[in-house]
Amino acid sequence: MTIRPARRSDLPAIVRLYASDDLHGADEPGQDVAEGYVAAFEEMAGDPDNGVYVADQSGSVLGTCQLTFIRQLSYGGCLVAQVESVYVDAAHRSQGVGQLLMEHAIRLARERGALRIQLTSNLKRLRAHRFYERLGFRATHHGMKLYLDARAPVSRV
Repeated sequence: MTIRPARRSDLPAIVRLYASDDLHGADEPGQDVAEGYVAAFEEMAGDPDNGVYVADQSGSVLGTCQLTFIRQLSYGGCLVAQVESVYVDAAHRSQGVGQLLMEHAIRLARERGALRIQLTSNLKRLRAHRFYERLGFRATHHGMKLYLDARAPVSRV
């Protein structure tokens, strides 16, 4: 298995991973790759501070994550790495796919000189929380979100 930058041709598999999620999959449009996904992917592809990665095994996408770098004024103008949208195909969970994705993200954050790497995880994802804790993440903050658009997902917490 390899972790590599996502390609445009990976979008159908990535969208399927999103749609299969038990907590937020109902908010995804299904297996179709809507124009919004393509536009977002192309925008991110042109941004050196934003990347989508996939876990690839023999041409099959088993997992994905997004990594974004954010420059902050605090801590002397530090760089922070933000992990989003970590999904692993249900049939391949507990087989090291998520760990490889996260290790890759951590390695990239270190290479860029980020002060920290951070993520949020739905409060209901207790198994995911234990996974992130095994990787060294600590629940040091209380995250909050304010959805500004009617298309936003309904909170399932």
